[in-house]
Amino acid sequence: MIGELKFEIEYINGEKNGKGKEYYDSGKLKFEGVYLKGKRWNGKRFNENGIIDFQIKNGCGKVKEYYDDNKVKYEGEYLNGERNGKGKEYYNNGYLKYEGEYLNGERNGKGKEYYNNELIFEGEYLNDKKWNGKGKEYNSNGKLKLEGEYLNGKRNGKGKEYNNEGKLIFEGEYIGDEKKGKGKEYNVYGKLEFEGEYKNGKRNGKGKEYNDEGELIFEGEYLKGERWNGKGKEYNNYNDELIFEGEYLNGEKNGKGKEYYNGALKFEGEYLNDKRNGKGKEYYYIAELQFEGEYINGERNGKGKEYYNGKLEFEGEYKNDKRNGKGKEYYDGKLIFDGEYLNDKRWNGKGKEYNIFDELEFEGKYLNAKRIGKEKKYNDEGTLIFEGECIDDEKNGKGKEYKIIDELEFEREYINGKRNRIKKRKSKI
Repeated sequence: MIGELKFEIEYINGEKNGKGKEYYDSGKLKFEGVYLKGKRWNGKRFNENGIIDFQIKNGCGKVKEYYDDNKVKYEGEYLNGERNGKGKEYYNNGYLKYEGEYLNGERNGKGKEYYNNELIFEGEYLNDKKWNGKGKEYNSNGKLKLEGEYLNGKRNGKGKEYNNEGKLIFEGEYIGDEKKGKGKEYNVYGKLEFEGEYKNGKRNGKGKEYNDEGELIFEGEYLKGERWNGKGKEYNNYNDELIFEGEYLNGEKNGKGKEYYNGALKFEGEYLNDKRNGKGKEYYYIAELQFEGEYINGERNGKGKEYYNGKLEFEGEYKNDKRNGKGKEYYDGKLIFDGEYLNDKRWNGKGKEYNIFDELEFEGKYLNAKRIGKEKKYNDEGTLIFEGECIDDEKNGKGKEYKIIDELEFEREYINGKRNRIKKRKSKI
């Protein structure tokens, strides 16, 4: 309440010096004694019931400090009117906050910190900070979180980190509370995951990565936590199957490498800036060669060859991952087309087509992906059944049709694929 007496004390140079008294809000005497330089020096403290709960003489002795609501804030040893020696601090709710050593009113020496009555740190202090020497930090569940060396209030020197289950996840060197220097990381199964150098809390410099089976998957240099230069392996996130092995530069695939799918080789060749660039080979799932040739920006560009069942199927030029330019097609090792391609289609030039039985089915010319000029067609047995002129993939102009026994059946003109006028009819060639 306004006007209630709280202090009656002598002052010198603005500080409590000399005899004095302190009172509770209720008006009851709280302390009576002598002050020196603002601190209780000699005297007695009373609780609200008027019972002495501590005494101090010449600034020394065991004392208690209280919050405004009369709950204990500190209990322990005093020297020269300050906390010196062993003592305990409490939160306002009565839970233990700290226990340990004090010097000149501050935490100095060995001590322990608590939160909600759970130990959160134990180690050495200097001027109220976790300072020099070894220490341990704990999670709220009581499991060990950190242990190691401290300097100037931060982790410095060797240390270890643990997950919420108390399992080791890192051991190595720290500077200024961050990983710096050499260290090792472990997975949730306790197996080594990485070993190498750190800077600013991240992987930097030389290092090695391992998979869950303990196999080396990358060895090289790191920058800001990312793979940078060196040889390495990549695995998928589902079943740890190998999907790439090769060289890295600037954090990307650069140099020679191999790709895999379901454990089988899918591609081998050269990379630039994380994409296929240069010479390379592609394979079918059964590890048979599918393509060999040149790549630019991850696509077939330049000269190349395609294979099927181990035999050459196409050789020629590519652009933007498709057949473009001059090329040759083969069937069962035999040439069936020699000409130009555009976007995977036969475009200009002479060509031959064969059926699945290796029998000639067509021979003639192509223009803009369509048959043009003189052509010959054969049936499945390889017997000539038509010879004549063709425009835009259809019979146009003069032509002859034959029976399967090499007998001339019709000789006539065609328009848009249809017979136009009968000219001759013969019984035999």
